[in-house]
Amino acid sequence: MKLSLERVRRPATAVAAAVAVSFLPFTAPSATAAQADSSGWNDYDCEPSAAHPRPVVLVHGTFGNSVDNWLGLAPYLVKRGYCVFSLDYGQLPGKPFFHGLGPIEESAKQLDAYVDKVLAATGTREVDLVGHSQGGMMPRQYLKFHGGAAKVNALVGIAPSNHGTSLSGLAKLADQFPPIGDVVDEIGPSLLQQKEGSDFLKRLNEGGDTVPGVNYTVIATKYDEVVTPYKSQFLNGPNVKNVLLQDLCPVNISEHLAIGLADRMAFHETANALDPAHATPTKCLS
Repeated sequence: MKLSLERVRRPATAVAAAVAVSFLPFTAPSATAAQADSSGWNDYDCEPSAAHPRPVVLVHGTFGNSVDNWLGLAPYLVKRGYCVFSLDYGQLPGKPFFHGLGPIEESAKQLDAYVDKVLAATGTREVDLVGHSQGGMMPRQYLKFHGGAAKVNALVGIAPSNHGTSLSGLAKLADQFPPIGDVVDEIGPSLLQQKEGSDFLKRLNEGGDTVPGVNYTVIATKYDEVVTPYKSQFLNGPNVKNVLLQDLCPVNISEHLAIGLADRMAFHETANALDPAHATPTKCLS
């Protein structure tokens, strides 16, 4: 199946968004940085505790932003005593609120600068990264090519596009989100970079999925209709834990958006990955 730029620009431009791997309900400008601050995250005066000594940096997905993507998970982690931060990356001119569209190589550099900012503010030496969709994959570029492994203890990917998407079911997803066609005038570089077999993904995964010194967790759902097949999200290598929600709760029906935005099981598994020494079983009612 070929995906041309012309097809992406047509009324079903949301096909490109689907390749992009994450669309979030548009709530801006009501969901703002001030809302994040009032919810307890992006507080640069936060001092990591002995129980949770590393700040957590949240990395949104394609078409996401630093607030909308995390209205569920960020307060969940703050309530549990974490210092939580979130960044915007991959911005393109004329596309406010919808980010993660720029070249992934450049987005990784933005993440590098942001991690340094968080480390300086908190006086810590390492962070933990949690990302949804592209945000679960893009940090691997940072870890592998920008020295991030020395500054990161763990990477938790929620429905990450680690090996790209086969594009199956994307037309159906496009029909669910027609507003995307009004937002994306032209294709963002990150979209086709996330296509299965792209040159970008070949470079990223060449020589192995992981780098030494980092703990990896992937949290997936078999009902993911964007990153397909869902098993392409899983990583191979040392210090890797791959989690399928339906193995923990067969009746869980979360798909690509819900697993990152609202799924309490995914949130619980994230907390377990951030503090494995005190992990507790994840159940259907977690």
